[in-house]
Amino acid sequence: MKVFISADIEGITGVVDSDLQTGDGGKDYERARRLMTGDVNAAIAGAFEAGATEVVVSDGHGASRMRNLLIEEIDTRADLVVGSPKPLTQMEGVDSTYGVAMFVGYHARASSNGILSHTISGKALANVWINGVAVGETGLNASIAGGFGVAVGLVTGDQCVAAEASELLPWVDTVVVKQAITRTAARCMAPGRTRPMIQAAASETVKKARAGAYKPLTFDAPLEYKVEFHNSGLCDSAARAAGVERVDAITLAFSAPDPISGFKILRSLVGLAQ
Repeated sequence: MKVFISADIEGITGVVDSDLQTGDGGKDYERARRLMTGDVNAAIAGAFEAGATEVVVSDGHGASRMRNLLIEEIDTRADLVVGSPKPLTQMEGVDSTYGVAMFVGYHARASSNGILSHTISGKALANVWINGVAVGETGLNASIAGGFGVAVGLVTGDQCVAAEASELLPWVDTVVVKQAITRTAARCMAPGRTRPMIQAAASETVKKARAGAYKPLTFDAPLEYKVEFHNSGLCDSAARAAGVERVDAITLAFSAPDPISGFKILRSLVGLAQ
């Protein structure tokens, strides 16, 4: 079974601060990269432990143009998709040949609780809905995977993204590596505790995927997107895109035939807004 891993940094073990840890100019960014690589390696090890035939990891944290994971320290059995821009961003590389997807180091959606919660762009987006369902990066990326017929079986991060994932994907397994207290403070476990948890969960995920325990996330077509920006100026800029409808001062709406097309339109709107 082929396994696809999408990795972000905000939900990684020990990461709580954007300025110091998640931006490439932060004094603790290099430490955060090592922590991210460690969590990802735990998932890779678990997948191969359970009989995965191939593992591909997409580096999905954008502040450093998706060049966060330390390739010299990544498990040599896995391949790494790194760099930016990537057409599917955090999901670049996924296709219908994968048996299951895992999201490592994910965070809660914008306008919700959780460590460094946001959706794609913390500066631009306040909310995103698909067919009336509020989604963050977990939902958007699960819908992309679902467009290829691939189910998401595991999400790791804080308790807020775990709850969000479980509500949207009732079958999903989660690993909570920290308990968010505020948006930039959490009760954290050490990597020596969380990595065995991630490895065990990833191994179990591959076994359960082989048994058909997970379902791809799908939405009825055409997909109806609603996108709320933080202010009207951002919405003014994004509204220049063809095919979008202005709902109110801060909200645009558009339709898409499938989640892959919908995601690309959404990313274009974010680009215009910024």
